Amino acid sequence: MDGDNKNNKIVLKLSITALLMFGFGFALVPLYDVFCEVTGINGKTESESYQGKSFQKDESRQIKVQFIARNNDAMPWFFNPTEKTLMVNPGESILTYFHAKNPTLERMVAQAIPSVSPGRAANYFHKTACFCFEQQPLSGLDSIKMPLIFVVDPDLPKDIKTITLAYTLYDITDKAAIAPDNKAKVSMSSRDNDFLTRRD
Repeated sequence: MDGDNKNNKIVLKLSITALLMFGFGFALVPLYDVFCEVTGINGKTESESYQGKSFQKDESRQIKVQFIARNNDAMPWFFNPTEKTLMVNPGESILTYFHAKNPTLERMVAQAIPSVSPGRAANYFHKTACFCFEQQPLSGLDSIKMPLIFVVDPDLPKDIKTITLAYTLYDITDKAAIAPDNKAKVSMSSRDNDFLTRRD
């Protein structure tokens, strides 16, 4: 009888432990989101071109936008922003570029993953055209200048004075579903294509 009680207690403890572990795992995603919100790490941005409302330029306010380019450990490319910092007015469409070069002799395919800090700014930083929306193939020793068009939402909280946009570049050659003759490209609307043409 005592043995049965001990076994029942062990089963109960194991069941409670399993439930707690499940609950903790289920809570990891919202906890991570809260962590990102508080610390401003890995703010999530749109994964496709912003198609929302148009904005009026707010000339009474300027925001410092910083750009960071870094490679995943397995990525050998040279990757950097052409401008490290810009002062922008909320509501204004801004064009800037990132440069990438494949220093190897092999064709490779890259994917840039963006993040914004502070995390609260991610919902107010709109990319209307970005190389990060597409896979970027490059032949060996080739290089490319990749455009980014963005706008800072005028509703950005007043206490945010600086936004940092960071890209991490990954080698996805083995997983890429792009034909060998495809070139690097950037998704953008016709409006942004016209804007890019005028700026060039």
